[in-house]
Amino acid sequence: MIVWNDFLNDARVLKEAQTLQSAGHQVIVHALHAPGVTRQRERLESGVEVVRVARSPLSRMSQRKHTEGPVSRSAPQASSNSLYRQMMAIVGRSWAHLELTYQLVRSRPTVIHAHDVNVLPTAWLAAVLARVPLVYDAHEISTDREGYKSFRRVVGWVEKKLMPRAVGTITTTDARAKFFARAYGIPRPLVLQNRPRLTQVEQSTRIRDELKLDQPWPIILYQGGLQQGRGLPRLVEVAARVPSAYFVFIGGGRQEGELQRLAEQLALSERVRFIPTVALSELPYYTASADIGVQPIENTCLNHFTTDSNKLFEYVVAGLPVVASSLPEISKVVRRHDLGILTTPGNSESLAEALNTLVQDPALRKRYAQNAGIASQHLNWEEQEQALVKLYERVLAG
Repeated sequence: MIVWNDFLNDARVLKEAQTLQSAGHQVIVHALHAPGVTRQRERLESGVEVVRVARSPLSRMSQRKHTEGPVSRSAPQASSNSLYRQMMAIVGRSWAHLELTYQLVRSRPTVIHAHDVNVLPTAWLAAVLARVPLVYDAHEISTDREGYKSFRRVVGWVEKKLMPRAVGTITTTDARAKFFARAYGIPRPLVLQNRPRLTQVEQSTRIRDELKLDQPWPIILYQGGLQQGRGLPRLVEVAARVPSAYFVFIGGGRQEGELQRLAEQLALSERVRFIPTVALSELPYYTASADIGVQPIENTCLNHFTTDSNKLFEYVVAGLPVVASSLPEISKVVRRHDLGILTTPGNSESLAEALNTLVQDPALRKRYAQNAGIASQHLNWEEQEQALVKLYERVLAG
């Protein structure tokens, strides 16, 4: 497998790797290395191997100065010449892709599995050189996605050329599977939703204790990347209309500073709190210590319109009632299992009304929480992982 991240908090890739490892395959995940933060090589408890490469020649040279233990990361001197920085970024990225290609071929794979379009060309090239099949797992619709719009044509061209060459394709929702099938004239990809493993975690006061929350108010939780288009500034502003409740954000991202400043400007810092990204193994304990899970994502692109999101299923497995945007795939899950209240995407009035309803009605929260407990027996990774095993049986038989 190949990913364009450091493979520390990629829950989807980890679950897929563990499933295939348990099915009798030896899985190697090729990722990016951050000196002092990650190990270049490691074997996980599941038996999955991880091989990481430097992001650029400079970081490769500097990593020789680091031990494999945790050390402080030193920032390189920034050049005042923006063109120079851009050129160095291109060189560094190209170097990393060449290193990944080399490591993939060197591992003598039976199949190469690409996670998302930013590693698809690299995985395809390595598959050609190694003369093995390619599996492509499209986590997103990158031709219409936040942050990708400036080079959507390049992304579309890459997927149109290479996706039909994959012997197996995977995506995350039915709507996305239909999109890829129509856009590129391929069989509909296998749908593996971003469901967590079924984890039995007792409700606790983890968040309340860590943040020293002294009022007995319900905790409204948002967990995941703090990124644009997810309705997060709106959620902070809505907190002013939902008294007697704490709003807790768990995660990091580009909007983190903006959200913290906004909470300060609105004099909400006592009720709007932030916890940095936590380890995947610890996240379920934080989730289960909240009272309401919120997913206020906005309809800013096709990728958002077709999502159902990790956090929705994480809330369900943790037994939380949810307040979520009424986008098609999200609505399908919430309505089918009666998990909470759907709101109009991008509408502050609708979001505030839904949150106030649950904050003020403990009996309603309890009903939705009980429904979540029932739904969690179906909306978990274990209920769908055999579909991935069967896909690989077909790929290997071919």
